[in-house]
Amino acid sequence: MDFVAASGISVMSEKLFIKNMVCDRCKIVVRQAFEKLNIHPVLVELGEVTLNNPLSDVQSELVDSSLAILGFELISDKRSRLIESIKSTIIEMIHHRDELPKVKLSVLLAEKFGYHSTYLSNLFSQVEGITIEQFFLKQRIEKVKEMIVYDQLALEEIAFALGFSSASHMGKQFKQLTGMTPASFKKNRTVARLPIDNL
Repeated sequence: MDFVAASGISVMSEKLFIKNMVCDRCKIVVRQAFEKLNIHPVLVELGEVTLNNPLSDVQSELVDSSLAILGFELISDKRSRLIESIKSTIIEMIHHRDELPKVKLSVLLAEKFGYHSTYLSNLFSQVEGITIEQFFLKQRIEKVKEMIVYDQLALEEIAFALGFSSASHMGKQFKQLTGMTPASFKKNRTVARLPIDNL
């Protein structure tokens, strides 16, 4: 019998890493995929699923094919898992929290993953073809688009909420990535919002 820690997770537990999980709906879909296979996750988070017991080879293949049908991918490579965890952390930070952490992104990621920020930056750039900062900016610009569409805050308030130094700075970054200003986007909405997992 496995020893169960205070968290309720068994010491024999297994953590699986899953690519393309970007929202709360993804967590629900992934949990359902596991449960259809009669595998009941202890915890489902963005990019991660914790199980009480390790999967057998047969279960692992079934999970992999079930997830692939839904547009997700089981990640076994350590470097790929780290990259996906960085992306999930940034997505969670921007799209699923009310405010950004006050600490610098490179410091936050280095502390969370236990690697020097230079190593994380180089690895991310090699694998993804863009820097962590560029990925972070793309996610923030998508959040700007979302907030403009919902029309609940003024541009200055959106800039402040997403950690831009000013609405003007946000506008420059927005135009650089989309080709138009936030005001033009608000008026025309001709620039489609992109799926978060395609950034």
